[in-house]
Amino acid sequence: MLFTRQQLEDIEDRSLAPYGTRSRDSRGRAHLDHEPDHRTAFQRDRDRIIHTTAFRRLEYKTQVFINFEGDYFRTRLTHTIEVSQIGRTLARALGGNEDLVETICLAHDLGHSPFGHSGEVALARLMKEHGGFDHNRQSLRIVTELEERYPEFPGLNLTWEVREGMVKHESEYDISDARDFDPDLRGNLETQIANVADELAYTTHDLDDGLRSGMLTPQMLNGISLWEILRDAFKWGGPTLDDVARHRMIRHLVGIMVTDMLEATDSRLYQTGVKSALDIQKLKHNVIGYSEDMQRHHRELKDFLYARLYRHYRVVRMQVKAERIISDLFRAYQDEPAILPDHVQRSIETRGLERTICDYIAGMTDRYAIEEHQKLFNPSERP
Repeated sequence: MLFTRQQLEDIEDRSLAPYGTRSRDSRGRAHLDHEPDHRTAFQRDRDRIIHTTAFRRLEYKTQVFINFEGDYFRTRLTHTIEVSQIGRTLARALGGNEDLVETICLAHDLGHSPFGHSGEVALARLMKEHGGFDHNRQSLRIVTELEERYPEFPGLNLTWEVREGMVKHESEYDISDARDFDPDLRGNLETQIANVADELAYTTHDLDDGLRSGMLTPQMLNGISLWEILRDAFKWGGPTLDDVARHRMIRHLVGIMVTDMLEATDSRLYQTGVKSALDIQKLKHNVIGYSEDMQRHHRELKDFLYARLYRHYRVVRMQVKAERIISDLFRAYQDEPAILPDHVQRSIETRGLERTICDYIAGMTDRYAIEEHQKLFNPSERP
């Protein structure tokens, strides 16, 4: 049996909660574009994102550990996939639009610079007098301007809802600038799901990578409430933590946090009495989130990771190197634009020099940025 888009939209409509976002109700695209016969609008957006150059580059961009530190640490790409998996789980259980959540999750880090947040800090500082930089806005620029794949329009011509979800992506480290996307309305259910899925993924999986790396030890976690819950659940007494034990403890941690979020969110949805997607956006608070107890436990774990992993001397040393590399590249290109590749130079007239340089550096992988730095500053390297 072959399903048309209209039939898929009917199935979607029946499967969603009243406050879920229907693809047939989309506010559309910026440019005239035919819709496919056998995919919904959000499914098509998801597929367009997966096929971008920016998405493929995420494989070689830092999450916490730079690519050459080991083959098994998360990259920005594997983090993105894990965010998407958690987001789909939450969406399906809560009656949200799973396709829209998946699409926002897959797109949320497209604009990330090389070297993780240290790279973003460096570019933001360098661009302070030239319009600024943050990876949220850069992600939007990628899908609306920078990806060149269609002769009819710039970017990917994604639906309003996906672009709004990207713009309203927020976490402790990401503050949205939604001036062109109904700034008085908060993110819809699907956007809120993508936001919490991002934080849940990086907290639990950065813990996993920290333990794998040896920068964190199980003994350091003694007294951390979520760790004590895991120890009790598996009757783990230490002192060593093998790979299988670590895998199942992290897996259980994700599970209890997802379950808590689902139950707490379901309670809030019932209390608010929302009946539509717009009702959720008009609320004064987000509906997606943990219970008060889990929020405290999560905060404690995040504070621990900041103090013991993100500020570990090995991580900080790489952050210092990253900022030096990006600053050196930016200033070299600024001083002599002729050293930029020809295809990059052609954008200077329309975008301006600094924005062109910023776009070029933000699109680099860690490896490419390091190689480019070597070519420009090591006399023995061929240019």
